[in-house]
Amino acid sequence: MTPTPDERDLIRTAMDRILSGAPERSNGALTIVALALEAGVPRNALTQRHTDLKNEFYAKVRARGGTPDSEQRLRKQVRQLKELRAADAVEITQLKTDVEALVGALHQTTAENQLLHQQLADRTAVLRPLPSQLTTTLPDPLGGQ
Repeated sequence: MTPTPDERDLIRTAMDRILSGAPERSNGALTIVALALEAGVPRNALTQRHTDLKNEFYAKVRARGGTPDSEQRLRKQVRQLKELRAADAVEITQLKTDVEALVGALHQTTAENQLLHQQLADRTAVLRPLPSQLTTTLPDPLGGQ
């Protein structure tokens, strides 16, 4: 009986297959997940027991001029989050401007309301009702116009 190769040998062989573009068990992605699948070992074998092999794999990927898929995904996510943050900053600026305008309108309305209450209490000022902007004509219940 031949001894079963240890995990390190399986990982190194899988690393060579993936880096040469000839994966047998995985999709050939330049990730630890694909490497573990290709080697037939659990992912934590690379993330906990053989971190040196994980680092070696990523170093070889970078040396080839490639960027691991996981890094590409993270870079894309960072780019999207920065765009969202910029959009949020624009919206916050607009909301602050709107709040200032609303506070000014509220202050003006409050002052006008106080003035009207004072004039009503004095009963010396002549108050004229303003025409309503909404005029609705109700039908005559007796049928006349």
